[in-house]
Amino acid sequence: MLRHPIAISLGAIAGALSRYYLSLWFAQRFGTSFPYGTLFVNFTGCLGMGFFVTLALEQITVVSPEIRSLVAVGFLGSYTTFSSYELDTLTLLRDRHTAVALLYWVSTAVVGLFSAQLGVILARLIR
Repeated sequence: MLRHPIAISLGAIAGALSRYYLSLWFAQRFGTSFPYGTLFVNFTGCLGMGFFVTLALEQITVVSPEIRSLVAVGFLGSYTTFSSYELDTLTLLRDRHTAVALLYWVSTAVVGLFSAQLGVILARLIR
């Protein structure tokens, strides 16, 4: 019963630390005027999610559910949630729910941006 949560936790530690150290490296190498680290993490996370999930579900079906959870939910989920967002969109498109996929894709980006701004405003109210 605890195997999945433990697997996810172990993957999450590795994913979060990978994101942190990659972001530091990019900031030291290229500066902070553009979020190169975040861009790299988002792209590689999407690549990794698409690659791993396809491999685990279509090619190497002997991958245990715990390993799938460790990599997809734990590591890639904490490495970047953007990869989950894009995989969900791709799944909707694959299942021919084009309008829903477009709505999800656009609304997540737009509402996410407004939510971040709302968070900034609310935090600034606490003085």
